[in-house]
Amino acid sequence: MSGEVAGAALGGLLTWGQLREVGCAALEGAADGWGAVSNRADAARDRIDKQLVASLAATQKGEAADAAVARLRVLSHDLQYVYTECGLVRTTLNSLAAELRGPQRRLREALEDARGLKFAVHEDGSVSYPAAGEHMLTREELPGGTAAGSPVSPLLAPPQALTNPNPHAARAQEIADAIARAVDEAREIDARYARALRKLTARDGLHVTDAMWADVSGDATAVRGLADGYLKDAIPVDGSPAERMAWWDGLSQERREEYLAVFPAEIGNLDGIPAAARDAANRDNLRLLIGTLEGLEGSDGVEGLDGREEERVRTRLAGLRAIDEQLRAGGSPPMYLLGIGDEGNGRAIVSYGNPDTARNVSAYVPGLGTALDEDFVRNDLKRARDTAIGAQEYDRSSASIVWLGYDAPQLSAADITGNTDVMSADQARVGAVAYNEFMLGISATNQHDDPHVTAVGHSYGSLTVGQAAQRPGGVPGADDIILLGSPGTGARSADELGVGRAHVFVGAAENDPVTAMPARIEARGMATGAVGGAMAGAALGGPVGAVAGAVGGGAAAYFAQDAQADDREIWYGTDPAHEAFGAQRFRVEDGPRPVRDGGGFAAHSNYFDPVEDEESADNIALIVAGRGNEISAQERR
Repeated sequence: MSGEVAGAALGGLLTWGQLREVGCAALEGAADGWGAVSNRADAARDRIDKQLVASLAATQKGEAADAAVARLRVLSHDLQYVYTECGLVRTTLNSLAAELRGPQRRLREALEDARGLKFAVHEDGSVSYPAAGEHMLTREELPGGTAAGSPVSPLLAPPQALTNPNPHAARAQEIADAIARAVDEAREIDARYARALRKLTARDGLHVTDAMWADVSGDATAVRGLADGYLKDAIPVDGSPAERMAWWDGLSQERREEYLAVFPAEIGNLDGIPAAARDAANRDNLRLLIGTLEGLEGSDGVEGLDGREEERVRTRLAGLRAIDEQLRAGGSPPMYLLGIGDEGNGRAIVSYGNPDTARNVSAYVPGLGTALDEDFVRNDLKRARDTAIGAQEYDRSSASIVWLGYDAPQLSAADITGNTDVMSADQARVGAVAYNEFMLGISATNQHDDPHVTAVGHSYGSLTVGQAAQRPGGVPGADDIILLGSPGTGARSADELGVGRAHVFVGAAENDPVTAMPARIEARGMATGAVGGAMAGAALGGPVGAVAGAVGGGAAAYFAQDAQADDREIWYGTDPAHEAFGAQRFRVEDGPRPVRDGGGFAAHSNYFDPVEDEESADNIALIVAGRGNEISAQERR
């Protein structure tokens, strides 16, 4: 844009002449230019992250190599900023053009009407009409006049005391009012977009700081507000995953790029969008979330928060940064960020391997105490990665997902008596609905006609998977189910999980207290006295543990005595490792005894670990790769 049109579209006092001449196509052309810059920055960032950094790390060692990798990561960080900001400018200009087209069309229609009637339109928007008709008494020709337009709707305007008898007067007034309303609407649009565009600036000499990323988050919020009608309203939020995929497939590449730049949270967390697009959106949304929390963490932000919220911000920020670090480090199998969010205890969905192109896909649900923090990145991401690596030894076309798409129950060591949420299956039931929606999306986007899908649940996550499997239709697309360290599924037998008992697999270490009924815990000395009761309450993750933590070992002994009536029952229904449940139990290490061997809860945590429990990890890999008939079996309880 240049000259008069540029002034009109960047906050000047817009006239009807300028509105008529505004080149919406020129605005869109400018948007294309910003989009091209954004795409080049994104391609350069992608090459740095996926080729240069990985190649340097694999082939070079020493201080010089480390320094080069550090410099490349800074450059990648800066290019991401360029990509995001230029993408926001593109969408702002496209949205401006889209909004201006409406009042411009109505203005041009009014001007065409005036031309057809030979009315004159003046610079101020008033409309002159010629003499016409005759006076009722004198029979003289009625004089012409000028109608001044008003942006107020005729329905809202005050009633006219007198009506001009000239037959042209009413029509001229309609045209003048239409011009005024079109110009007034365009001025309001122009002012909104001028404010947004002025914010999308950067200082000379690009050096991206945390404060600049916090500012980007605000910019993105502002542009999203402008683009609601232009983009957001078309997102099929209420559609099925299959309908969302069809919607995405039907978009032009340019429109997809706009959605990724302006609505990364919505697109990245929408089940049914292809994995590559979700990954691209979520990587940018991750950076925006980090920027937002960094703004809160700043000297002015944290001081305004209470202690609990301050700790939440710092814990969440550490988790997001750890995910960002792993994504930038690259490696094999490649990571795909399929979901990220700050709601509740945090949301994160990470796949190792592309779940759209893999023949074998597993989705693992973590359990008790899981939240978006450094422990999640350190432990649960590793479990998914170990599973992917193990499965790929049997079939290279395998992907493994960790799904933190719900609020798992949390335990507070500072407030044992407040750990009542572990006594309920409510969070598992809520999580089951979200998990099934995600799995439906995996089925919609996978490129194979009949992929092999495995639902995996660990600890309380196995209850979530069990609840999902018992919903109408079961877990979408699931061929096999793996339950690890399970406190129960709420089901009486494996037949209730929708895949047939031969396809329900259970790993239950003998020294894992979560898989044992209260009587077995008592026998292992887990709840002898107040100290033992507190240990159980802090970590068992079931009703007995929570109550035992509140009142000491006496309560555990009470529940243990009551549980002896039926050794099939544990926390949530029948023990999945019991013969009455009917699942296939695969061999795992017994693990160290919690108290006598000083093992704590190691036996509950080692199922995925190829070092600590090689046989268990190998059995999981076989099942995920579709070779469940080759597992090493273990006798059921």
